[in-house]
Amino acid sequence: MSEEKIPQTALGDVAARQLAIATRTVPQLSTITPRWLTHLLNWIPVESGIYRVNKVKDANSVQVDCSARDERELPSTFVDYIEDPREYLLSAVNTVLDIHTRVSDLYSRPYNQISEQLRLAIETIKERQESELINNKEYGLLSSIAPCQRITPRKGAPTPDDLDELITKVWKEPGFFLLHPLAIAAFGRECTRRGVPPPTVSLFGSQFITWRGIPLIPSNKVPIENGKTKILLIRTGESRQGVVGLYQPNLPGEQTPGLSVRFMGINDKAIASYLVSLYCSLAVLVDDAIAVLDDVEIGNYYEYNY
Repeated sequence: MSEEKIPQTALGDVAARQLAIATRTVPQLSTITPRWLTHLLNWIPVESGIYRVNKVKDANSVQVDCSARDERELPSTFVDYIEDPREYLLSAVNTVLDIHTRVSDLYSRPYNQISEQLRLAIETIKERQESELINNKEYGLLSSIAPCQRITPRKGAPTPDDLDELITKVWKEPGFFLLHPLAIAAFGRECTRRGVPPPTVSLFGSQFITWRGIPLIPSNKVPIENGKTKILLIRTGESRQGVVGLYQPNLPGEQTPGLSVRFMGINDKAIASYLVSLYCSLAVLVDDAIAVLDDVEIGNYYEYNY
């Protein structure tokens, strides 16, 4: 016996949606992060892509004295400079973005395809920039730390005592701690265990926990290896003899400082190409501008893909 069909008495949802206009979003990219490090660095424009850090040869050789009242006994001295100062060269992070003209012509409403493709490419390049500022073998933060500025934790997990010891290494106007979000969680657990919950501070409209008034800034670009990571303490600014970011000003097609987009033309397959380039580097002006806590255990470690 066949089942009797009930006659439809009203327009159904599925059919009705064919005439509806869906509200769309721009493409969402899960790898985008706040990139706090690039916001907190002081950026110095570099002409010709070269930044030379001149240093005093021997700080202890500069002699002064509290002399007697007889001004004929005034001491004399001079300040010598090292003869081969380090020069930092700007590094390039770039890519070529290809877009078929048919796609950009036909499918650019409500969002312009070229603009969205460039936005996503630029976001990805800026994520790579932050990673290079931390991990680059030539100029990155982790490669620029003097041996005397490296310490190891008293125990596995990061403790308030460990962060205090970092402060003794960068005691001249320390700016911020830089660490992986999982390290912040491990430090928070240790503070809770000791009954000293860290206070928070508002920066850029977001809340950060602090230690001794110094904010703990998260970055997923700080590496994790075998359940261990690092915590950095950084002083920034050229006037403070700290860490500075470097960029090339006045680039052709400049979109933001140090980043340019240039149209490269359309090939015989109707594909338009755009060169996206970002030029940057980083310099640590004096050794005590940065210190690191090595081999920090983060507790319940899991693989974190970033």
